[in-house]
Amino acid sequence: MESESTVTTCYRHPKVESHVRCTRCDRYICPDCMREAAVGHQCVECVREGARSVRQARTAFGGRITSAPTVTYVLIGLNVLAYLGELVRPSIVDRFQMLGRGLLGPDGGHYGWIADHPADYHLEGVVGGEWYRLLTGAFLHLPPTGGTFGIAHIVMNMVALWNIGRVVESQLGRVRYLALYVLSALGGSVLVLLIAPDQAAVGASGAIFGLGAAYYVMARRLGADMRSVNQYMGGLLLWLVISAFITSWQGHLGGLLAGGVVTLAYAYAPRDPRRNLVQAGACVALLALLVILTAAKVTELAA
Repeated sequence: MESESTVTTCYRHPKVESHVRCTRCDRYICPDCMREAAVGHQCVECVREGARSVRQARTAFGGRITSAPTVTYVLIGLNVLAYLGELVRPSIVDRFQMLGRGLLGPDGGHYGWIADHPADYHLEGVVGGEWYRLLTGAFLHLPPTGGTFGIAHIVMNMVALWNIGRVVESQLGRVRYLALYVLSALGGSVLVLLIAPDQAAVGASGAIFGLGAAYYVMARRLGADMRSVNQYMGGLLLWLVISAFITSWQGHLGGLLAGGVVTLAYAYAPRDPRRNLVQAGACVALLALLVILTAAKVTELAA
């Protein structure tokens, strides 16, 4: 009969007899704690520690490789939810659309800017302290009765986001992609504020133009066949010209420029431990510039 002193037990389950050792830490492990390894078995803790030490696969731009374009799905969902909200309560558009400067009347009505407005009219828009409009306007779209486009506005934008967003997200990873989208949306709104502060604007087009710029910059950086890319960019620029007569070309151009700047930083940052710092620094610098431009324009308009 085997003596108690020679009985070996699992280090995690002291009451379970075990005769198998972890090939990494050499501790006894029971069947519940065994994990298949290249040679023998390893314990749960060693497997977990090994997984942490394995370097995660990265794209050419430093982003983590993802199996699904989760951020693109979420962005489309947010836009659709906002549109459903507009259908239920149309006043959401007036409350959250991008507007640099407007007047809110005593009757609750929204009015265009006039130099000598009555005392009982109040400023609204970014000049009135509603800075959130710089971002919320990028998630709103023209309602079904919204003139030439109507419901086609959100349909076209979401189809474009679906097509181009998945490609860009797969190359940048989720965090970089989300930063690109938000900064492109803000870049479009800020240019609207700078050039046409009295013009109301809605739509994700500014952010999508930023994704288009990213697609072009990434293709150039990766040495891709530029024929199809140039065709896409030609269509995007043609739409930029056409939009001057239909929608807010300022928002489109602002998004295009912001997206191009961000992606240039992503694409040409040094491929060493400084890369993340350089990329994040470029995003923060652009955000700071947009804030400064907004504050300066608000001060000018408020005067």
